[in-house]
Amino acid sequence: MTVADAFPIRTTCPYCGVGCGVAARPGGGRAVAIAGDAEHPANFGRLCSKGTALGATVGMEGRLLRPEIDGRVVPWEAAIKRVASTFARTIQRHGPDSVAFYVSGQLLTEDYYAANKLMKGFIGSANIDTNSRLCMASAVAAHKLAFGADLVPGCYEDLELADLIVFSGHNADWTHPVLVRRMEAARARGQSWVVIDPRRTDTADMADLHLAIAPQSDVRLWNGLLADLIRRGAIDQAYIAAHVTGFDEIAGALGKDDQGPAAVAADCGVDLADLERFYALFAATPRTVSLFSMGANQSAQGVAKGLSIINAHLATGRIGKPGACPFSITGQPNAMGGRETGGLANTLAAHMDFDPESLARVARFWGAPRIAQAPGLKAVDMFEAVHDGRIKALWIMATNPAVSMPNAGRVREALQRCPFVVVSDVMAKTDTTAFAHVKLPALAWGEKDGTVTNSERRISRQRPLFPAPGEARADWRIIADVAGVMGHAEAFDWRGPAGVFREYARLTAFENTSRVLNLAPLIAQTPDQYEAMAPVQWPLTADGRGTARLFEDGGFSTPDGRARMVAVQAQAPASATDAAFPFALNTGRVRDHWHTMTRTGLAADLCRHAPEPFVEIHPHDAARAGLTEGALTRVRTAQGEAVVVARLSDRQRPGGLFMPMHWTDAFAPAGRSNPLIGQAVDPRSGQPEFKHTPARIGAYRETWRGFFIDRAAHEAPRQLDLIWRRAPQDACHLHEMAGRGDDRERARLIGALALESAGETLTFEDPGSGAFRRAILRGDRLERLLFIAPANRALPPRDWLVSLFEQPRLAPEDRLSLLSGRRIGAAMDASPVICACLKVRQGAIVRAIEAGAQSLEAVSAATGAGSNCGSCRPQISGLIAEHTPQAGADRHAA
Repeated sequence: MTVADAFPIRTTCPYCGVGCGVAARPGGGRAVAIAGDAEHPANFGRLCSKGTALGATVGMEGRLLRPEIDGRVVPWEAAIKRVASTFARTIQRHGPDSVAFYVSGQLLTEDYYAANKLMKGFIGSANIDTNSRLCMASAVAAHKLAFGADLVPGCYEDLELADLIVFSGHNADWTHPVLVRRMEAARARGQSWVVIDPRRTDTADMADLHLAIAPQSDVRLWNGLLADLIRRGAIDQAYIAAHVTGFDEIAGALGKDDQGPAAVAADCGVDLADLERFYALFAATPRTVSLFSMGANQSAQGVAKGLSIINAHLATGRIGKPGACPFSITGQPNAMGGRETGGLANTLAAHMDFDPESLARVARFWGAPRIAQAPGLKAVDMFEAVHDGRIKALWIMATNPAVSMPNAGRVREALQRCPFVVVSDVMAKTDTTAFAHVKLPALAWGEKDGTVTNSERRISRQRPLFPAPGEARADWRIIADVAGVMGHAEAFDWRGPAGVFREYARLTAFENTSRVLNLAPLIAQTPDQYEAMAPVQWPLTADGRGTARLFEDGGFSTPDGRARMVAVQAQAPASATDAAFPFALNTGRVRDHWHTMTRTGLAADLCRHAPEPFVEIHPHDAARAGLTEGALTRVRTAQGEAVVVARLSDRQRPGGLFMPMHWTDAFAPAGRSNPLIGQAVDPRSGQPEFKHTPARIGAYRETWRGFFIDRAAHEAPRQLDLIWRRAPQDACHLHEMAGRGDDRERARLIGALALESAGETLTFEDPGSGAFRRAILRGDRLERLLFIAPANRALPPRDWLVSLFEQPRLAPEDRLSLLSGRRIGAAMDASPVICACLKVRQGAIVRAIEAGAQSLEAVSAATGAGSNCGSCRPQISGLIAEHTPQAGADRHAA
């Protein structure tokens, strides 16, 4: 039986918070065919480029397969004993708050529950926080203030029913592309889109209106909208009277400032006519969904931004109704599960907090001997406590804080200082495992068995496709084993993930008279029923059916059942730009990568759209800084420095910079963005400010550039001061490099790359110009290739040379032209890859357009581009407009 013929295993994608269903057909070894699950209600068979490429990421390359202590492989019993005894000894000597867990939205709900129970119930500290603190903690705080609990009111169906979608700090076409595909039918019937974002993103290109607001002016914009709705008489007085408190206080607070459209437009840096168009459109459209994500949340004003959006919906009664709600979209596959189980330091468990009644209830349920009495340290404060020595033992699970945390250089200092660091991970070598005293091998996607909750409160199963490799274990089991050695075996005596889930479900229902999160109908599941569990949205009815929308009856989770409108004020950024740091640095994601690339970096197809780290800068700013397209650029802040490639684009506001956050030591050690980010956080949520860091830019001024292609991946030679970037290819790895040294540096580089090793060597060297080229062959098979040139000399395109590594043997004509770097005869298309799913380059799309394909459908039919996940469709539309005069004129007129 072939892979394609195998019966599909229905599981859930491990990337964003959409929670797409995947139909996987495992074959021999680690082979698996991936398709979207047509029956899953989140995606109905659609997958994005990352989900489509999952089959390329499940190999064993780089896996951590056995426990290690100080770099030595040890039996599980020894590793568990070391972790348990060191934590117990640290707690005995320094108290429970001297230890901490830092966990992840990559964990399953069962893993989260086990970790939270051990830390808060049996260690007696609330020092457990999750990397979801970096993603959606501000939305959580806004929900609790407005609704009385962390409750997402809407569902994905609302996106199809709405007549207006507002994307506030949400580049959905890149971060949640399947949701964008779900809205296409609504767009065809006339659904309007407004994008609020300082950058002109691909989502903005698709929108009817783009408000390129000044950084951190979101609250001013939304407060101005509320004031405008009041002036128009467009608020819902009956809804407010019946279901909302705080409106009069907000109306009074708004009256203290000039809320006129002209003043708001000036403060936000947008055109007055565009602002008035948005305000009128919002006022006239009852079915409005306001999506907000990282652009709103990752801010020192994140809670205020969320509340200002929610206020507009409460004032107009646009909540709890089909096609109308404020909708926070999460970034990780189980950020919601972490919120539900209590994975945040400031929540207790199962949507209960640290009030006396909840503490007593959870302690009774767990039989907890020393339950934590108060909230613990949030992520930034936690690592600061590691740095200053208050936390002496830290267990990191399924995340890479040495890359992903703000001020990442200081986080590395903290990990280096920490007396005891444990890391549970699937990969043996990450920026964070480099600091681990103990490494514990965990299961990866395709091996995990449990549940996740997506952004619309839908619980879905992740199911194993392969047996556990090596000695890897489930995270919940590792936690239970440590708990057992610490003396708590009876409380953690689960036989499998179904038992963990049943206990969690029981906790949600325990003495529950008012909490919306209640999974009582799932308590009695047998292991077989758990295995077969279909996706379901909570809250559940008595017969186990899910609920799509919350607050349909106007009742909220506050003591009086009424929603709270909370007054918020526009504020200046936490750190202001000045003469020394005149630019506002914004960081975020690219289309095809995920977090710190430990998974997507394994798939060559996902490395083509953005193969190396970059800084996006407006052409006028670049000209003033003496930067050109592709120039190596130093980006400096008060915290650190990065060197990346300049991308000039009028998509970026003048005065603003954008850098992606994905690159690590393994891919581009000088290209990491988060060492540049400060430690400013929202005072209520603790979520860091990733969207506004004062920065300056300048040319790197390298003396030489080069590239190195090898069948194996290499890290930057430690003994050399190089700018180094690695991009995986289908049959090799492309390493781009540059330096500011002389011929002696080049000689050391050649030695470090083992280019003097056995094999046939072809060399071209021109001492006069500084050019150097060398190829290493074994027989007729190309093994390694190095090209170096002075910075003022061009290097050949890489694509043809990379393709030679796919050949089992070099053709004579290719061997002849190898060191020239250029193919004899027709040139190879080296234009950018637009469609990652089908590897369609820009050149092929342009040729199709020039041959008469002047619509998305026609280009898709001719090239395949845009026919799978659709994330590239805005770029295709831009190419159609650029290369079709009439289409461009029509688009400009629109």
